[in-house]
Amino acid sequence: MAGGRLVAEGRLSVGCFALGVSVTLVPGLSGIQSGFVTRALLGTYLAVINVLLLLLYRGLHYQVAVRACFLGFVCGCGLLLSFGGSSWQHFGWYLCSLSIFHYSEYLVTAVINPKSLSLDSFLLNHSVEYKLAAMSSWVEFTIEKLLFPGLKQITWLSFFGLLMVLVGELLRKAAMLTAGSNFNHIVQNEKAETHRLVTTGIYSWSRHPSYVGWFYWSIGTQVILCNPICVLGYTLASWRFFRERIEEEEMTLIQFFGEDYEHYKKRIPTRLPFIKGAKLEP
Repeated sequence: MAGGRLVAEGRLSVGCFALGVSVTLVPGLSGIQSGFVTRALLGTYLAVINVLLLLLYRGLHYQVAVRACFLGFVCGCGLLLSFGGSSWQHFGWYLCSLSIFHYSEYLVTAVINPKSLSLDSFLLNHSVEYKLAAMSSWVEFTIEKLLFPGLKQITWLSFFGLLMVLVGELLRKAAMLTAGSNFNHIVQNEKAETHRLVTTGIYSWSRHPSYVGWFYWSIGTQVILCNPICVLGYTLASWRFFRERIEEEEMTLIQFFGEDYEHYKKRIPTRLPFIKGAKLEP
């Protein structure tokens, strides 16, 4: 029964995400790049949608709906910037990449492992460091756009970043779908009865394909924005985070699966640069 309720929440999120994206259909927004009219229309749309959600949903359903709708709204704004002839086109690509990543984390979890589905599955409250990193990228983009506008118009570089984002996103979602119910956003300290070692599909290429995807996705977002400082900062911070995360996770996996995981570890690399994972005892 609980599983059915959680799957229903996944279906609810689809409709609300689409409702947010429908901001692209608001008359008067297409072609407007900035100004009071645009802000007024966007603000009015958000207020009307929020009132609608408050009338339709309560409790957890409202929390799911408002998050999915907000991510859809961000994606819609990204589409308007991407196709509206604005000098902020590349920032539109970034907004679409960011919103789709966070929403798809929730949706795919609803499909593959509904028992673990929660508001945290959106990864919107990942960590304070994650939020600070996002805000720092917005600040860098805005300042450099004002001081060096030509730096933000290198379309081939932004397009390369978009390709990095797409490849990273596909790798991560392929890993989640392949792992199925074995995938969890939180490192598990206790082995469940249904927990099995996945070594097929994308896992026959990398031991941690979801982390490989997230690593290149995060760097790609900054390449899209042509943010030289954040490209370096994201690369170093992401590399350190995944090195520590993989070492911690693999110690648990060795406890869970013993020699099976040790043999797997020897055969298949992480595919993350200079990250070998937990050291095996001689």
